[in-house]
Amino acid sequence: MKRRKRLALTVLLAAVLAAAAWAGQGRNGSPQGTISKEGGAAMDVFKGVFGTLPDGRPVEVYTLVNKNGLKARLITYGGILVSLETPDRKGRMGDIVLGHDSLEGYLKSSPYFGSIVGRYGNRIAKGRFSLDGVEYKLAVNNGPNHLHGGLKGFDKVVWAAQPVSEPGARGVKFDYLSPDGEEGYPGNLRVTVTYLLTDRNELSILYEAETDKATPVNLTHHSYFNLTGQGEGDILGHELKLDAPSYTPVDEGLIPTGPIAAVAGTPFDFTKPAVIGARIAQVPGGYDHNFVLGSGGGKLAPAARVSEPRSGRVMEISTTEPGIQFYTGYFLDGTIAGKGGKVYKKHYGFCLETQHFPDSPNQPGFPSTILPPGQKYHSLTVHTFSAK
Repeated sequence: MKRRKRLALTVLLAAVLAAAAWAGQGRNGSPQGTISKEGGAAMDVFKGVFGTLPDGRPVEVYTLVNKNGLKARLITYGGILVSLETPDRKGRMGDIVLGHDSLEGYLKSSPYFGSIVGRYGNRIAKGRFSLDGVEYKLAVNNGPNHLHGGLKGFDKVVWAAQPVSEPGARGVKFDYLSPDGEEGYPGNLRVTVTYLLTDRNELSILYEAETDKATPVNLTHHSYFNLTGQGEGDILGHELKLDAPSYTPVDEGLIPTGPIAAVAGTPFDFTKPAVIGARIAQVPGGYDHNFVLGSGGGKLAPAARVSEPRSGRVMEISTTEPGIQFYTGYFLDGTIAGKGGKVYKKHYGFCLETQHFPDSPNQPGFPSTILPPGQKYHSLTVHTFSAK
């Protein structure tokens, strides 16, 4: 009897160690740093070291595994989702997000791969806005405009992290205090972003924030998806449906011109499923536009559905946000070598960034993005994965 108990404990320990090593494998199969299991046996969260910043600070990696084998890996630098493995129609797992194998890749050349974006996702014209009679000047990093939080947005800071769990879900909660004046923004802004991987094959992202001074806030997630699961080839054959009857036309700098236009009769009409590449030639460069969701925001509602015919993978997105930025990666130009040395070319990934509208602080006709003191910013987006 004692021998059987010792054998069972040995087998259990071996399984835990094997899972931990698997969670921390690098591209060559070697563990990246020390791996430990966080939160107990029912949680399936593994913690390790992903790399070290030039100033000596370590960057942690958290691996989440659900009961169906889906695996998400997140690092404390930028709150980046470095990999997301989901099954195809034959049950074969594949990584569906672009990125890098090492921290060095993200430090050297990363167009926001998988990151948390803030304080303000998307663009603010001329890097300026007025609030309560005061004009604020933001960091300018996209031509004459401010993009995705500036020169050092939330994608380039180290977040504090802790594992979290709910029934049937495991995740990581990231925390960051953005000080008053950072990148030109007013107010001390406390931000938490919680990723949860559920046993229903959902990856949810909950954004929360509070401030001591009125400030614009528009948080989002910037993964580049490719549902082939290989990171090779373009995404033009993916099929997309958007629950968006309207969009915001833009000028040459991708700043909204003001009106909200109907998508009917235009290459922006994805209200019925359409192949991404079918009309992309009619859009100079490709899609990089904010779509106005029919739900209007404020409640969790369907926003998008993407399917990939060869693998059978399907991703559905629901959100509480009023808009979603659809971007087809046309700034990828073959100069970035990503995971496994794969070169990322034009249209090799697509982004669906749930959000408020671009340049809202300068557009009185758009939903407000101003967070006042005493109120809590709350935004939820849920990605659901399946195969057919």
